[in-house]
Order: sequence, then C-alpha cells, then structure tokens
Amino acid sequence: MMTKTLEADNRTATTHFILLGFPTRPAFQLLLFSVFLATYLLTLLENLLIIIVIRSDGQLHKPMYFFLSHLSFLEMWYVTVISPRMLVDFLSHDKSISFNGCMTQLYFFVTFVCTEYILLAVMAFDRYVAICNPLRYPVIMNNHLCGTMAGGCWFCGLVTAMIKMIFIARLHYCGTPNINHYFCDISPLLNVSCEDSSQAELVDFFLALMVIAVPLCVVVTSYITILTTILKIPSSQGRQKAFSTCASHLTVVSLFYSTTLFTYARPKLMYAYNSNKMVSVLYTVVVPLLNPIIYCLRNREVKASLKKTVLCLGIGSRGDETVSS
Repeated sequence: MMTKTLEADNRTATTHFILLGFPTRPAFQLLLFSVFLATYLLTLLENLLIIIVIRSDGQLHKPMYFFLSHLSFLEMWYVTVISPRMLVDFLSHDKSISFNGCMTQLYFFVTFVCTEYILLAVMAFDRYVAICNPLRYPVIMNNHLCGTMAGGCWFCGLVTAMIKMIFIARLHYCGTPNINHYFCDISPLLNVSCEDSSQAELVDFFLALMVIAVPLCVVVTSYITILTTILKIPSSQGRQKAFSTCASHLTVVSLFYSTTLFTYARPKLMYAYNSNKMVSVLYTVVVPLLNPIIYCLRNREVKASLKKTVLCLGIGSRGDETVSS
C-alpha cells in the first residue's frame, strides 16, 4: 500500500510526448519527406477538384454526388490532421508534441475516421435505394433526408471522438513518453500510459464496435440486396450498367474497411506489432490518395464533368491571354 502511494506521488504530469515517427538516415528522411509531401498535395488537389466539379455541374447535383463531395471534403481534413505534422518531423530533430496538441490531433483524427465509416454506410444505402427502388428514389432520397444523413454522420463522429478522448486524456502518462508512431493515435497512447488503461480500452472497443460493426452491417446488407436485384435484371447490359453505378463505392469501402478494421477493433493488441505504422500509412496516406482516382476512373459522369471543367478552365485562361495581349 505504501509503495503504491509513493509511486502515485512520484508521478509528474506529462506536458509533451515524443513521436518517434520513421527513424531512418537523414538522406532517407528527405526522400520520405518528398514522397509524402507530393502525396499530400496531390490528395488535396484531387479532392478539391472533385468538390469544384460537383458544385459547378448541375448534372451532378444528385444524392450520390452530394455524399461524394462530403467524402472529398472529409478526406481533405483527414489527411491535413496527420500529414503536415509528419512532414515537419521529417525535417526536425525535435520530435516532441505537446499534450494538448496530441489530444487535439487525436480528437480530430478519430472524428474523421468515425465520420467516414458512417458516411460510407450512408452512401451504400443511397446505392441500395437507387438500384432496388429506382422509381421511388427521388422521393426517398430528397434534399432534406440527404442533408440530415450527412449532418448525422458528422455529429456521430464528433460525439464518438469526444467520448474516446475523455477516457484517454484522463489517463496518467509518466514523464515524457516515447510514442512509436508518426501521429497521436489511440493504440500508442493506451500503451504508454503508466496506469491501468483497461477501462479506456473497454470504452474504446465498445465505441469502435458500434462505429465499425453497425455501418459494416448496413454496407453488407445493402450490397447483398443490390446483388440480388442486379442478378434479376434480364439483359447483361442492364446488369453491367446497374453494377457500374456502385462499383467505385464498393472499391473505396473495401480499401478503407480492410486497412482500418483490425487496427481499431483491438487497438492495444495491434500496437504490439511493428507493422502498425505501415498499416496506418495505408489508411492515412494511400487510401485518401486513391479514393478520388477510383471515383474518377470508374464513373463516366464524373469523368465527363471533369473534362468539361478542365476544358473550360483552359479556354478561360487562353481567353484571358488574348485579352491581355
């Protein structure tokens, strides 16, 4: 009993964490900086371009593209929470991050992850209504419902992240812990705590189960029904056209869920493996880069609108040059 009291008295409040990141040689650090900077800027450009195209083309003012614009907006902030800090650490010897900065990064990152899980489920429901109830689609997926569903995604993400952060922020961290990661995530923070984190881990597991399992059930149920409906279409051309409308979304769902599912289902256990950082790179860097490409390459309407927008920008710039000359 006396020993426990002395240990509690010797605890010093943690004001900073050390993000170990990717410990490599300086030359390789510069290479990683260049690669991740290019990836970050390209991700921002892709998603911004999708938002501009959807807002400027009246033919894309449909529920499917309304949710896609929210996904693009979400992923712009999703990568911005992680990448700038990571890029600074590549060039700096000081890898420390303040306690408040770490908790802020954690809060917004978890918000965007949880929001994306739910948003992808909402997009699956939209495809279900479009294919399985095409005649009632305009009535069911009206502007009010779409706005409510999009707002609900963001609200659920914000509330879930707040609950998780409260339990993690109240843990005791001794001294200046070294976090073997490139950003403040749930798993490394649970592991560097110098007290029993079982309660925080249990809350995190329960919320992760709700945020991951429920949307996943919606996605799986929607696509089983969609597949059943598509197989009943008599013509092969009709089946191909129906499936093409949801192929992009299904690909994005598969990428995002497969790279995040095991990490956030058992966060403390996952941190024990050295592959944790590599898996994290997939869903924080690679997936946001690929998502806009997938939607553009596999969606005829987006490709046509994108070409039209680029052509208009080209004509506009040449027109400005002619006037100035």
